[in-house]
Amino acid sequence: MRYLFAAILLSGIFITPAFAQEVNPSLIIDEIEIPAQEFNRVLRDAPVVPLDEIHAVSWQVTIDNNLLYANPDGNAVFRLYDANSEDEFIEVGMGSIPDNKFWVAVQTPKEGYIVVHSDLERGWYPEAKSIISFTDRAGLTVNNGARIVVTNLDIGEFAIGSYSVHGMEGSTDPPAANSGSLILEFLSGDPSKNAFAMFPFYVAAGIGVIVGVLFLTKKRS
Repeated sequence: MRYLFAAILLSGIFITPAFAQEVNPSLIIDEIEIPAQEFNRVLRDAPVVPLDEIHAVSWQVTIDNNLLYANPDGNAVFRLYDANSEDEFIEVGMGSIPDNKFWVAVQTPKEGYIVVHSDLERGWYPEAKSIISFTDRAGLTVNNGARIVVTNLDIGEFAIGSYSVHGMEGSTDPPAANSGSLILEFLSGDPSKNAFAMFPFYVAAGIGVIVGVLFLTKKRS
């Protein structure tokens, strides 16, 4: 296991994002840090923020949740909107410690709003990063930092064009978070332009799975 982990790390060093962008102009890398106060609002007051570039065809969003929640019922909820319609989105919710509830929902014109995964306890792990990935062919896959919880869900074509965040269900609720931030790392591109340049997808996904396995194995031992 440790040799495999080392091999993946070395691959990530030699095949850097900068190199990948040179050989595949379609590759887009972006990072957004969302401060805690942005989650202290209800959904109706959450502005939809356009991204500088659209992430389409094949994309991955890595979630690094470093928020310090203000109350046990606080949530951090973000939505990724399709570039062609804000009525179509992917929603991820991450509850406070100690329950760490975690849910994934999608809204499509055909099916409406549907929760496709929900864990009320130990749904996400502060020690690990969660990953959302999508390809036009394979659909939507979500890893909560320890295991895959949504696999190859067909949601049609989906290109990320904007996002919104909130954390309070009612305007009279206490604040959801008081410090820290949630970081979203975006990686996208068209593999047909150069499949080798998309290797960072596999590196990141492999590291996420291995870290989750090592974390759970260590915790059980």
